[in-house]
Amino acid sequence: MLIINTISEIRAYVREQKRDGKAIGFVPTMGALHEGHLSLIKESTDRSLTTICSIFVNPTQFNNAEDLEKYPRTFEADVEMLERAGCAAVFAPTAEIMYPKGTPLGFDFSPLDQIMEGKFRPGHFSGVGLVVNKLFNIVQPDQAFFGEKDFQQLAIIRKMVYDLDMPVEIVGCPILREANGLAMSSRNRRLSEHAKNEIAPAINQALMSTAQCLRRLGSLEKGRKAFDNVMSQHPEMELEYLEIVDTATLETVERLKLGQKVTVCVAAYLEGVRLIDNRTFSI
Repeated sequence: MLIINTISEIRAYVREQKRDGKAIGFVPTMGALHEGHLSLIKESTDRSLTTICSIFVNPTQFNNAEDLEKYPRTFEADVEMLERAGCAAVFAPTAEIMYPKGTPLGFDFSPLDQIMEGKFRPGHFSGVGLVVNKLFNIVQPDQAFFGEKDFQQLAIIRKMVYDLDMPVEIVGCPILREANGLAMSSRNRRLSEHAKNEIAPAINQALMSTAQCLRRLGSLEKGRKAFDNVMSQHPEMELEYLEIVDTATLETVERLKLGQKVTVCVAAYLEGVRLIDNRTFSI
């Protein structure tokens, strides 16, 4: 497996692969990899694509400098995992390579970026859109793979690709969970064992309870109450938001309709670590 740090080298590698008739599968990450990331690599390799993974902790998508500083960096372990998973090349640029002239331009995704993550992390999706756009321009993938845990991010990237006529297929991949139901995340490693195993799984339990209630009773109020009933048992967690949105449009659901596909999204803090999760289902 190749480790490539410069834009010119990764472009040369991609040109060589495409000259040989090989399609490119791309998995952009910020490192600190886990089985969820590896499931994206597997999806790409299963499609017989030359799989490239980027590892770049992108500063432009952090609105909190402390969060950027604390983001786990485990490059050597990441490389070992990727090699075992069949990844062909790792693109690992520095911030100076990606943003040589300092603060770059931004993106406006309103109204998609005005709710949930965008509301509580101003500027986050501008930075996400920028780095994904740059990475797509550099790597020129045929298909790119993203986890559905970042539900809002996936919707925004799909919109960006559609609006800008980018020649890349966006593939959303299911959330991978621990045995206790906790959505896999690089941030989980910042939790104590007690918090990770005994408290954080309540997020998924609350989401499932909400989904069951919404399907069975068709009441938004009772669905929210079902969520609160589970979360209230764990006062250590601080809820940032709970949103019930239309899966296709991300618009807040004001009234449930038979056959409607909805997504319940949540963000909460535990031991100072911000956790997100979601569940999608049909009414």
